[in-house]
Amino acid sequence: MNEILALSGVAQAALIRNKTISSEELICLHLERIAEVNPGINAVVEVLKPSVSRPGPLSGVPFSVKDSIEVEGTVCSAGTWGYRNAAKSTRDATLVARLRAAGAVPIARTNLPDLLFAFESDNLLFGRTNNPYDHSRTSGGSSGGEAALIASCGSPFGLGSDAAGSVRLPAHYCGIASLKPTSGRLARTGHVPPPGGWIETLWQIGPMARRVDDLMAMMPILLGPDGEDHTVIPMPYLNEPIENLRIAYFTDNGFAEPDAETQAVVLQAAQALGAIESRPPGIERSYELEMMFLGADGGDGVREFLASIGSDRTHPFLDGWLEKLEEFRTDVKGLASYWSLIDHFRAQMHAYLTLFDVILSPVSTTAALPHGTSTGDCNFRGFSYTMTHNLTGWPAAVVRCGTTSTGLPIGVQVAAAPWREDIVLAVAKRLEEIFGGWQKPGFW
Repeated sequence: MNEILALSGVAQAALIRNKTISSEELICLHLERIAEVNPGINAVVEVLKPSVSRPGPLSGVPFSVKDSIEVEGTVCSAGTWGYRNAAKSTRDATLVARLRAAGAVPIARTNLPDLLFAFESDNLLFGRTNNPYDHSRTSGGSSGGEAALIASCGSPFGLGSDAAGSVRLPAHYCGIASLKPTSGRLARTGHVPPPGGWIETLWQIGPMARRVDDLMAMMPILLGPDGEDHTVIPMPYLNEPIENLRIAYFTDNGFAEPDAETQAVVLQAAQALGAIESRPPGIERSYELEMMFLGADGGDGVREFLASIGSDRTHPFLDGWLEKLEEFRTDVKGLASYWSLIDHFRAQMHAYLTLFDVILSPVSTTAALPHGTSTGDCNFRGFSYTMTHNLTGWPAAVVRCGTTSTGLPIGVQVAAAPWREDIVLAVAKRLEEIFGGWQKPGFW
């Protein structure tokens, strides 16, 4: 039965269609797995009563949901103190509803940082999530509970969200695959906090899974406007034959140098695909520009939101984020200057697409960090690699391509032009085929 749990969601759906296993049996297996692994990893904050599955491509397959995305009849806490006694959601988030319509069944809500603001998943309500490969290390943030549960086979796939790397960094730390879609690709209705404000172009809800096949299967299901999130652009989802791609790679963004093992894995992946070493101009400013974007008000918008929901207690990781944003506080004239710099960066990156179709890079400077170390300046600067593609709004995926000498996963980030998730996922799939992708944690 462990072998069934290790399969992709697509493969599990095929077993149900072939009557090798029933949906009830498959869900029961996953619930038993959650009961087995969750005491060690603390990834699940609520086990859900399974609903009846509908006919569809994912009929009967369970999935998990980050605790910032609403599921009808459950409390969406966003890991923050002010929502500890929140009312239960009266409806599903748009993307949860779309997975249900495809037959998938939500079975768990997963842990995250306080109001999603940290690269470690720890909060005052539920505590910290541990990395499945080493419990002394973090699973990442903010979708760290999702990544840890999926890596541990408690769920085949699920939903996270990403404003600075929050589906990609946890995927890297936990050895799974994930995708941050193009800005404006997916509806964010039912996310907590909701869309809005000047930073909304930075973030998207994104799928996470052990296998790239599941990301490929989920994207057509999740697509399309919902009549509520006005930012969704009804672009067609391309799935064209992909040949003769011009692939660039870099192992150092010129701002935060990755360790030797990380650089070696990226180089190996690049060589396997015949990539050319090339670093986009201006990419070394990714961290500074992302922090300008988030911190023009010094974090006051976050503080005001916390006050409005009664969060009079905050986690130290959230406090650390707000302290870092204070450095970037400015006035209206300064904000105009920030926008000018960000527009120039985006123009440079867009021009780079005339030279290359795909960019391979590190996800961060190291594999999974020890608990409590993500806010240290040196480590925090390492998250600049994912920030790049929040600034551009480009689609970017992560897939495991290597392992450290101590057994921790190492992922590679794959980015492409806006609306070309098909290219990103095709390249990620090829890397998965070459290097194996997800591997069973040592406790298996």
